[in-house]
Amino acid sequence: MEQVEEEAVNMKETIISVKHLVKVYKMGDLEVHALRGISMDVHKSDFVAIMGKSGSGKSTFMNIVGCLDIPTKGEYLLDGVDVGKMNKDQLANLRNKKIGFVFQSFNLLSRTSALENVELPLMYNSKISSKDMKERSIRALESVGLASRAHHFPSQLSGGEQQRVAIARALVNDPVVILADEPTGNLDTRTSVEVMSIFQQLNTKGITVIIVTHEPDIAAYTNRNISFRDGRIQKDLIVEKPRNAAAELLTMPVFKEEETI
Repeated sequence: MEQVEEEAVNMKETIISVKHLVKVYKMGDLEVHALRGISMDVHKSDFVAIMGKSGSGKSTFMNIVGCLDIPTKGEYLLDGVDVGKMNKDQLANLRNKKIGFVFQSFNLLSRTSALENVELPLMYNSKISSKDMKERSIRALESVGLASRAHHFPSQLSGGEQQRVAIARALVNDPVVILADEPTGNLDTRTSVEVMSIFQQLNTKGITVIIVTHEPDIAAYTNRNISFRDGRIQKDLIVEKPRNAAAELLTMPVFKEEETI
């Protein structure tokens, strides 16, 4: 049985492959070793939680995976593309086409509507017409249940709704992977479960999701937990029975939010 499961994993499409990843930051005469030889593969439809204390290397790893930084040594392939051989402009283009980002602080533009915030990544693609841009953005908002709030500004949305707009923005370019950095860090318990329910729904549709979290309760909704310590992988565990966020929401009390304009 174990051999059959291993063969099934090997047949899955590899989205991210890193080998012997090393990152050293130089601070004057001091060298800080943030990553010390990380190797792993992330496959299509994986839902991964990256965990670890401050200074463990998890944020450095996510910056490299997100093409926001480059490793000192090692190899990184994103959807078969060798990231280490790309210049800054190529990296920016790759980020825009292949990666969707979700941040703890939402990172929405306050003076633009939800729809316009979702459209932002598409504005860097001159091949997409304004009509297509709007249609794709509306579909992305529909996928997170916010089509009716498309013309509301961030200040008119709850924290959970703002994070759903951010998820829609991450989806609009049809990325091969979504990277979420502490996506529930600013949310209450029920809203956190709502966000994890959305991620689980997207994951069942074949979208690869990687989140950074320091909360074991949030990591329990994913199907793979990777723990970092001192720049190395300490544990890489499959979650046999992830918590079901949608089912849990049915048993949780609903608190009525203040009306928004």
